[in-house]
Amino acid sequence: MSNDAGHLNRRSFLKGLATLGAVTTLPGGLLTSRCAQAQPPIPFKPETYKIFRNACPRNCYDTCSLKTWVKDGVITYVEGAKESTYTHGQPCVKGLTYPRRVYSPDRIKYPMVQDVRGSGNWRRISWEEAMNRIATKMLEIKKKDGSMLGVALSKYSGNLGVMSYAAEGMMTSIGYTTRFAGTPCWPAGIDAQNYDMGDMWCNDPEDMVKAKYIIVWGANPAWCSMHSMKYIYQAREKGAKVVVIDPLLSQTAAKADLYLRVRPGSDGALALGMARHLVDKGLVNKEFVENYAHGYPEFEQYLLNNVTVEWASEICGLDADVIRTLAEEFTAVNPATVWIGYGMQRHVNGGANVRAIDAFVAMTGNIGVEGGGARYGHLQTWGYNYALMSQKPPAGSIGIKGAGGPVGEFVSDSGEKSEYSDRALNINQTARGILDANEPPVRLLWVSSKNPFAQDFDRNKMEKAFAKLEMVVCADQFFNETVQHADIVLPVTTTFEHWDVSSSYWHYWLSVNQPAIKPMHESKDDAEIAVLLSRAMNKLEPGSCTFPQEYDPKRWLDAEFNDGMAKQFGITSWDDLLNGPAKAKMPSTASWYDRKFKTPSGKYEFLSERCAKDGHTALPQYKEAAQSALPFHLFTPHLQYGLHSQFVNLDWMQVFWPEPYVYMHPKAAQQKGIRDNALVKVFNDAGEVELRVKITTNVPEDFVVMYESWFNKHRYNVQNVVKDTPADMGKMATGAPGAAIHSQFVDVILVSNEGAVA
Repeated sequence: MSNDAGHLNRRSFLKGLATLGAVTTLPGGLLTSRCAQAQPPIPFKPETYKIFRNACPRNCYDTCSLKTWVKDGVITYVEGAKESTYTHGQPCVKGLTYPRRVYSPDRIKYPMVQDVRGSGNWRRISWEEAMNRIATKMLEIKKKDGSMLGVALSKYSGNLGVMSYAAEGMMTSIGYTTRFAGTPCWPAGIDAQNYDMGDMWCNDPEDMVKAKYIIVWGANPAWCSMHSMKYIYQAREKGAKVVVIDPLLSQTAAKADLYLRVRPGSDGALALGMARHLVDKGLVNKEFVENYAHGYPEFEQYLLNNVTVEWASEICGLDADVIRTLAEEFTAVNPATVWIGYGMQRHVNGGANVRAIDAFVAMTGNIGVEGGGARYGHLQTWGYNYALMSQKPPAGSIGIKGAGGPVGEFVSDSGEKSEYSDRALNINQTARGILDANEPPVRLLWVSSKNPFAQDFDRNKMEKAFAKLEMVVCADQFFNETVQHADIVLPVTTTFEHWDVSSSYWHYWLSVNQPAIKPMHESKDDAEIAVLLSRAMNKLEPGSCTFPQEYDPKRWLDAEFNDGMAKQFGITSWDDLLNGPAKAKMPSTASWYDRKFKTPSGKYEFLSERCAKDGHTALPQYKEAAQSALPFHLFTPHLQYGLHSQFVNLDWMQVFWPEPYVYMHPKAAQQKGIRDNALVKVFNDAGEVELRVKITTNVPEDFVVMYESWFNKHRYNVQNVVKDTPADMGKMATGAPGAAIHSQFVDVILVSNEGAVA
């Protein structure tokens, strides 16, 4: 029986490395590193290397500042930039595999066309032919429909560098198009914090060392933000207590002083029960609620009339005395903080849950203090000009009537607002959007920094949607599932082959990304691809595309920076970052340090009229979690050494995760007649997945876990059984509701016990 979902011992790790030639088998079956056998050792001569500044632009809390070692034009090693007190000189395991990503034999090397979509019959074509095919199709759509609304962009977080916004700018430069708006990651929580405080703004994670009580609620930083863990450890060394609240016994939970397992989606009830106990015991911070808050008396009355600790206990599954103790311990020290994880708000009641937790933290007076805060995320260091994104549509472009599409309203040189905007479709219901869109239909889909077949929902519906499309273009590095459903694939550069800058949504460091090597094969970055398309379109129809036709990445980086950012980071221009990353110079490490909130009242809003106007409750009231007749709640969290559909496809990473599993409690498995390592089918009315099972007590009896990732050697996709169920919030701030990724249910049946362990 496994005690750790995904655990791999040292011996199996070395065996995996042996298959890659990194270790050797000695007589007697012992394994040893080839490096250890080298006689004599290869001398290390730093002067023979060139070092470049890079930044990891993946959708990750840590956004690591990197230093890349290059010898004879080849990347040999990637390390963390020691100048960053956050990265602290060490990337995660994923970062250490970056050289393999660059030089992977599986990488897409040239523009290619697939003769029959999904057939695998790919032919190499030139960039000129690829751009001519795409430009011809776009102009055909324009002629047929009278607009470019039949062209759609599906782009998200495969590359969060600011230069990747060239893809959005490219779309704007051809006219008003269709955009998939919103985000699958964190929108319900963004809305919640906007209703409560007027913006999403978290303390500097480095100030967690000052906290005397830390609750990590629905997050797993041991896997998903390893650099933040050192601050948690340092706080504990100084006497802080660390509590993890999660339905799953995660690696972070295993390292905590106290782990509290709650039922999925019950977080709001627990927070409200804790809040009620503060009222009962007179532990509410009167200074905060009387001087810096709006609507607290109404919220307190709601608690007195509708909430009891026993009620919360029944819903969340924790003993009532545990809830009382937790609330009392949190208020007994100062400062205390809650890390609100993104997984916790991926429920049908996710936004309501975040508002309840915010309210509890506010009642204790821990908002606006160093070491405190209701930590969720921020965009305080993202003050770019977004020049590449802010292109102008060609003269005479027609779109949806009414300004204010996904990229905002267009203003001409004369200052006149356009009467048109882009058409917005919900990014969390991509398949439904394509199938339902008419007048005009979506005819061409451009996919960039995204893998819809692995990341969007309801796979069966997605296949029908792609079948409806007339052309699919993917800009990518690997032949993932979405590329397999494309007509044309364009090879894009890696982090180490283009200019960029990267900010974090968690810490406050800014990093430059310089090309460490020349682009491999025929790969190009998003900006150069936009330039090539502009040239092709204007050759066929002059004036049809406004994107610049000259490629000058350094000039474009100049255009992204402004005096505000220079002052914020204490630099004169982005060139200064070539000497090392820079940290924002903030008045305090605490968000809302002056307690001047961006709400309509200027105060923390327990009662939000704006929230009520948007169709929710004005107060942070309890909202029920999802229910189902199916026996198992399904969780699909991030893999330790993968990020969405990236990294695990690399052979180096397959040493850690050679194949996917579904994790199941022993009692549940016994009831189903399932043994460890048996082949099972996980299914619901959306679809099914066949894979092997690992039996572990880390998951509850009515729970199964399948880690979200792309294993390129296996027909596996958690999205087969994840529906496009919306979360309660997200539309106000991001344009579309969030995705209730964790409000999903399945059943499991045995397929075969062949290979199972008794």
